[in-house]
Amino acid sequence: MTTRRAACNCGQLHLTIEGEPVRISMCHCLECQRRTGAVISNQARFKREQITFAGAAAEWTRSADSGNSLTFRFCPTCGSTVYWTGESFPGLVAVAIGTFADPSFPAPTISVWEESRHAWVSPPSDPPPRRTAQQG
Repeated sequence: MTTRRAACNCGQLHLTIEGEPVRISMCHCLECQRRTGAVISNQARFKREQITFAGAAAEWTRSADSGNSLTFRFCPTCGSTVYWTGESFPGLVAVAIGTFADPSFPAPTISVWEESRHAWVSPPSDPPPRRTAQQG
């Protein structure tokens, strides 16, 4: 079984994850762009029982454009968003792919909020399925 470690920038908040994600996706929504400071957000969703949580996490909750609530957990020391949960995916935890610091992490297979994708952002040469459904 695969074991992965995700951590914030300073290492204080970290996760140990057993097994494979149930979904790997990229999001182009404006809220994710604001949250990450990048033009795209990437996430891997895992079942909560696959994850061991360690370290202190601060929380911030917002409503998505879909109306669903999302709660983001980030390190109170360095501010890195490490993971989040949402009403639209109960029992699952989304983990920011960059927190794995693993260039061999599998590529996203789902892309959401395509209508907000920056025109100069090119999809991968073997792109994930295009999704126009607005999710949150």
